[in-house]
Amino acid sequence: MFVEATPSIVNLSPCFALKSGYKNQFSRVSVKCTQTAADSSLVESTDSVKVNGVSLNQRVGSLNDVERREFLGSNAIIDDKSRWKEEKLEPLWDDGYGTQSVKDYLDLAKDFIKPDGGPPRWFCPVVADGNETPLPNSPVLLFLPGMDGLGLGLILHHKSLKKVFEVRCLHIPVQDRTPFEDLVTFVEETLKFEHALFPNRPIYLVGDSFGGCLALAVAARNPAIDLVVILSNPATSFDRSQLQPLFPALEVMPDTLHVTIPYLLSFVMGDPLKMAMVTAETSLTPNVGKVADNLTALLPRLSGLSDIIPRSTLLWKLKLLKSAAAYTNSRLHAVKAEVLVLASGKDNMLPSSNEAQRLSKTLQNCKICYFKDNGHTLLLEDGMNLLTIIKGRLKYRRTWKHDFVKDFIPPSMLEYKSALGGNGWFQIATSPVMFSTLEDGRIVRGLSGIPDEGPVLLVGYHMLMGLELAPIILEFLREKKVMVRGVAHPELFKMNSTNELPEFSYVDLMKVFGALPVTPTNLFKLFSSKSFALLYPGGAREALHRKGEEYKLFWPDEPEFVRMAAKFGATIIPFGSVGEDDITELVLDYDDMMKIPILNNYIKKSNEEAINVRAEMDGEVGNQDLFLPGLVPKVPGRFYYLFGKPIQTKGKEKMLKDRENAKELYMEIKSEVEKSMAYLIKKREEDPYRGIVNRLVNQPILTPVHQVPTFEP
Repeated sequence: MFVEATPSIVNLSPCFALKSGYKNQFSRVSVKCTQTAADSSLVESTDSVKVNGVSLNQRVGSLNDVERREFLGSNAIIDDKSRWKEEKLEPLWDDGYGTQSVKDYLDLAKDFIKPDGGPPRWFCPVVADGNETPLPNSPVLLFLPGMDGLGLGLILHHKSLKKVFEVRCLHIPVQDRTPFEDLVTFVEETLKFEHALFPNRPIYLVGDSFGGCLALAVAARNPAIDLVVILSNPATSFDRSQLQPLFPALEVMPDTLHVTIPYLLSFVMGDPLKMAMVTAETSLTPNVGKVADNLTALLPRLSGLSDIIPRSTLLWKLKLLKSAAAYTNSRLHAVKAEVLVLASGKDNMLPSSNEAQRLSKTLQNCKICYFKDNGHTLLLEDGMNLLTIIKGRLKYRRTWKHDFVKDFIPPSMLEYKSALGGNGWFQIATSPVMFSTLEDGRIVRGLSGIPDEGPVLLVGYHMLMGLELAPIILEFLREKKVMVRGVAHPELFKMNSTNELPEFSYVDLMKVFGALPVTPTNLFKLFSSKSFALLYPGGAREALHRKGEEYKLFWPDEPEFVRMAAKFGATIIPFGSVGEDDITELVLDYDDMMKIPILNNYIKKSNEEAINVRAEMDGEVGNQDLFLPGLVPKVPGRFYYLFGKPIQTKGKEKMLKDRENAKELYMEIKSEVEKSMAYLIKKREEDPYRGIVNRLVNQPILTPVHQVPTFEP
């Protein structure tokens, strides 16, 4: 259903939506043509209806084309409840990245640039699979386009974003000449309406280049609205553009030469090779033939940029960019929103890396994510999945505060493959072997001894530097399609990179794969949501152990996790892991460093403001100082894991409320972890494939690591 929007700042014609799939055709559907008789009374009655004081007519083009809403007083009720059924994304879901490319963008642009006499408006992108339903309580995401104005800049990301956001894209027609301040008012009206409709949800503004100016300007004028602003190479640095000397020449350039502008712009704004690589990731490495085919298909279409940005429009856009940058920069002090700047290292149009640093120092709550190998059109290039960045930087939330459990979006298949590829050398080097224990006590290879449903708590030994983590997470996803949420040291979530241009890091990837701070509240939420949790009672002291302390547990005396697990009837699975001594040698530990004055002072200073989760405990268990040990790699051996017999707590809550009973079970769990490690240390001597040399010599190179033979349990 579509609701006609009444003009407010411009002569606004009916809003349009794109109703067909991406691959072949799009169609513009007028509001008036799609209204049914059953909807007529609703449309006619909306003039006087208000939501928190904002009338429907003030929505200015924010389409009601995703769901039908009835307005009663200050509440918005979703009429089509079947579209909002309770659902959740399962691990390894298809995020659709790579199904669309810049070629599709240029093909679709041919339809978008057709004159229709309409002013700026919103549209809702339609994903190729036709699945339009986001998760319940998903926030609204408003995309503000770059210089092209089409609103297609998120085409690579539509499918994934529409699973967790209500996506609206701003379309500014080619011949439109709306001034910047009027565009700000236009977006602001929609912002206020969406906020009035769902005041407890954040609103996302994703601004690309010129859209970055627009997003910041709107944020500055609405400091009381909860906003998450994501800027992709924002044009606030337009006055320092590398192309400034060329702009005067464009005004006097003959029309016959304007056809060369598209090719100039295409190489200035982005890297055609990285654009061509988007749909070529058929395996862990790019398909060179596919890249060549994509590039061959892409380059002839670049001439279409002269239709997207004809001469008169280009001159207008440059003037618009100048006024937008000046307007926005004068109001940066008023921005209260949460801001994430995505900056490219090879932006040939704007000094984006320097601008990101300036904005991070100027804005009150601003972070940077740096992409050193990408160009200006970052959102259309390979190597940048917007939803992954949002998740890794903990920017996705449905309420005023991020909830590590309720707001968690499990990794997609693409994210899993990317993580597997990024850890490929480590997987091959360690060739992890996993065993589990059945109910009858038999040890079998694989994870068949692990329950299929939670709540489940895995409790084990923390190898040096947490080396055992990635194989556990990846193997549970591969074999059981289960997301294991690792509870980690809180300091991991407040660490600030010393690099002024921080890239997407391994720590960010850990958050994408479910890492969350170890707090009683988070553990409570994991159990209540029947999740799989991974807990290391030894904490930082165990992961940063000293020389000669391999496979020694540093567990506190308090059995609190046992009693909490019993409250929810969680299954506890003790496990041991060995292999750190086969892959690295510890040459400089904490004791060594504290004897060196410079390192001693550095460690003390860096830990003064760090969170110590065991500050009240005495002895080595309470020594949670964080530091980086000195390590020397060895010729790799192999990692081994043994998950013990599941310990059921269901029905034992009353018994385990007693501290002594809980302590007894706690000691049993600790003993099982120690027994598992002793078993693995002994049995690995029987493994002919323990060393990497034997594995490479005796196994085909492409053998999956989980299929490499080992000892018989």
